[in-house]
Amino acid sequence: MVAPTGLTLPSTTYRVQVRPDFDLAATAEIVDYLAGLGVSHLYSAPLLAAAPGSSHGYDVVDHSRVNPELGGPHALEALVDRLRGAGMGLVVDIVPNHAGVAVPDANPAWWSVLREGRESPYASWFDIDWSRGRLLLPVLGDEPEPLDALKLVDGELRYEGLRYPVAPGTEGANARRVHDAQRYELISGRRGNAEVNYRRFFAVSTLAALRVENPAVFDATHAEVLRWYRRGWVDGIRIDHPDGLTDPAGYLRRLREAAPDAWLVVEKILERGEQLPDWPVAGTTGYEACNDVCGVFVDPAGEAPLTALAPDRGWLQVARQARYEVATTLLAAELSRLARLAPDVPAAAAALAQLASRFPVYRSYLPDTKALDWALRETYQGRPDLGSVLTVLAPRLRDPADPLAVRFQQYTGAVLAKGVEDTAMYRWTRFVARNEVGGTPDRFAVGIEDFHTATVGRHRRWPRAMTTLSTHDTKRSEDVRARLAVLAEMPEEWLLTQARWSTAAPLDDLALVRLLWQTVAGTWPIERDRLQAYLLKAAREASTRTSWEHPDTRFEAGMAAAVDAAYDNRSLRTDIDAFVAGITPYGWSNSLGQKLLQLAMPGVPDTYQGTELWDNSLVDPDNRRPVDFAHRRALLARLDDGWLPPVDETGAAKLLVVSRTLRLRRDQPQRFGGYAPVGARGPAAGHLIGFDRGGAVAVATRLPVRLRRRGGWAETVLPLRPGTWTDALTGAEFTAQAPRVADILARYPVALLVHS
Repeated sequence: MVAPTGLTLPSTTYRVQVRPDFDLAATAEIVDYLAGLGVSHLYSAPLLAAAPGSSHGYDVVDHSRVNPELGGPHALEALVDRLRGAGMGLVVDIVPNHAGVAVPDANPAWWSVLREGRESPYASWFDIDWSRGRLLLPVLGDEPEPLDALKLVDGELRYEGLRYPVAPGTEGANARRVHDAQRYELISGRRGNAEVNYRRFFAVSTLAALRVENPAVFDATHAEVLRWYRRGWVDGIRIDHPDGLTDPAGYLRRLREAAPDAWLVVEKILERGEQLPDWPVAGTTGYEACNDVCGVFVDPAGEAPLTALAPDRGWLQVARQARYEVATTLLAAELSRLARLAPDVPAAAAALAQLASRFPVYRSYLPDTKALDWALRETYQGRPDLGSVLTVLAPRLRDPADPLAVRFQQYTGAVLAKGVEDTAMYRWTRFVARNEVGGTPDRFAVGIEDFHTATVGRHRRWPRAMTTLSTHDTKRSEDVRARLAVLAEMPEEWLLTQARWSTAAPLDDLALVRLLWQTVAGTWPIERDRLQAYLLKAAREASTRTSWEHPDTRFEAGMAAAVDAAYDNRSLRTDIDAFVAGITPYGWSNSLGQKLLQLAMPGVPDTYQGTELWDNSLVDPDNRRPVDFAHRRALLARLDDGWLPPVDETGAAKLLVVSRTLRLRRDQPQRFGGYAPVGARGPAAGHLIGFDRGGAVAVATRLPVRLRRRGGWAETVLPLRPGTWTDALTGAEFTAQAPRVADILARYPVALLVHS
């Protein structure tokens, strides 16, 4: 074991989805590659024991041990050895909000609660409403008498491969009678959203919320991770979904006290204009930076043409309707629990649902009532018939100590996440490059000045926050969004193309038509099964023509036929091939530009596994596909031998940008301490975006289609400080104080200039 060297703050991170088929030992084997790439810290998916076979690790079942399916504690220690030997550190992802309960016998705490009910020593761990009687478990199928399939085996109840405990003194020979004597009741899965009496992660009944506001629960669920921290194994912690917690600020203060030197970042989604509370963390995991970086490569001139054929209703109306549907269906059980806290207000449920559907951010953090007050005003105006009810509820919702206020804050976060990210973004499909986590789809583009203003603000307040372009939660990868951005520069041509494709493969849902063909344009040549799986998920999430709860097999067959036509209709496929071939080089330019900005801008840049090459991934589970690290290792070796690759389908040019930028940040951090916008002068000045970090200047091409159509850079120049500037990507040197942009970007559409 390498002796701990003390905690180090990350300069860069690389996210690895450690999972049973790519475990800790496999992760250790790529450490040398990551070190060569320039990464300072490996950033891992959750490592605690998760549900059997979990491919993501967010369904932790035992907080006291390393997941044995990942290799267990010895494999973790070996990984840390390898990291320290390479001069690297470890950042781990933790899940304080919930635990996995899909497999009851895998979770000792949950098993105890099922067996002993509220007398269990673990009853206080879970947010259960025991006033409803037995703990309801929505696991049964829809057959007429699902409990007929229940069996007694070895003193346990068994249902379709799942085991359930039997309380002492309730044993018997009849499974139904034994079941009726338990502290829990197995019910139909369809009843779960309306009747479940334990708080969940969003509407996922297999993830039960934890009460980490209880100090004993915090201590028990964090002891193992904090042991890694104290041993010097872990330098940073990423906190999943803090908005689900009863008291996010209190939780983070407790975690900071337990890990005073750790780099802490929170998976907090900030809406446009929202500021992160003054928590004891380094910042967020970077979705706001992602949306700014991607938006600056979108042509605002494309908004009007693409909007002309968009849905009649605007984004806000679609999002509000989706939030309301989620609030009253998927989260109906949570709404009912809120209403029971106001038994003297007959219309409490209706008012709370309307209020949640108008909430401007994920949640409020009382005593700050700005978001709540805004939502109250909107609801008073939109539903004056509920005004008297809101007047009664408002004082309670403003009181941080009132249980109604506490639970309502947790409720609005779930409503917005499910209603917007997982519903409305699949319904409102004007331009899906902007339909992203933490983004606002009606914010079509980001201007250069707006980008700099936002970045300066983050640099001043949260200089150590994470930045990202792709995560395990993004709706589509950075390179898909980069190629889709090209469509905004040629909207009329795109609309004609989309119409041809739609005619060749008709589909009776205009929103889904737009989503399908934009997805094809952004990902082609995507494998057929991946596109089929994505469209099915998208349609069911949208819940307009089909859904997870009530699938319309006839409509879904029509969707599948439309997808198949893209592969089997020869003329359509030829058309797709030709159009995509025409836009792909511009997409590559956008990809390199946004990647350089994200890696060089203030913050700690993360690279999601595999995205150092082109990546056409879509929403999970598509973005958890295996990564060919051997191929990447071989390409990096060629770059280090002096190869300057073309910008082509290999993606080696992106690997060059990633490796050279990460290495410079790691090896010369003094060049990345400031931030000043850098602008070009001349006829094509608006096509360049750049900044000076204090000795390292990053510049990138934007709107490449319009740049080509106007004839290129011409005499556009880039004013620089006196001295010699060397491009870290190509080795080219520039000594003029205002070199021509055409010379700087002669080989690549980006440059990383280092002053000497």
